[in-house]
Amino acid sequence: MTVDPRAALDRLVAALEAHYNAVAARQGEDDPAVDDAYDVLADAFEVYDDALGTVHGEALPFYLAEEDDEFDDDDDDEVDDDDLEDDDHVDDEADDEDDEADDESDDEDESDEDWDDDLDDDEDDDEDQPAR
Repeated sequence: MTVDPRAALDRLVAALEAHYNAVAARQGEDDPAVDDAYDVLADAFEVYDDALGTVHGEALPFYLAEEDDEFDDDDDDEVDDDDLEDDDHVDDEADDEDDEADDESDDEDESDEDWDDDLDDDEDDDEDQPAR
């Protein structure tokens, strides 16, 4: 059964409003009302996305991220001082290489300018000589 995209959009907008209201009235970090509103919103989004694609052949420019309950992402957010020091060392080496490349590029630009000046001088010399 195909869902009417307009009805699915109305449901999505209502789910967005309900989610906002649940977040604004949150009763703690693990408020079940926010979790429920999140689930309703995700479902409404998927229904609207499917209806839009089925009826109009159009896709939305974003998608829902897949949840993976097996892994705890909180550990990935922590940064160790050792990690920062190692990264800084690598960044410093990359910066040094970039600086060297810039210096070489500047030298090449200067030599190109000298070569162009030599050509201009040769043309000036040709103008000073009488025609044969």
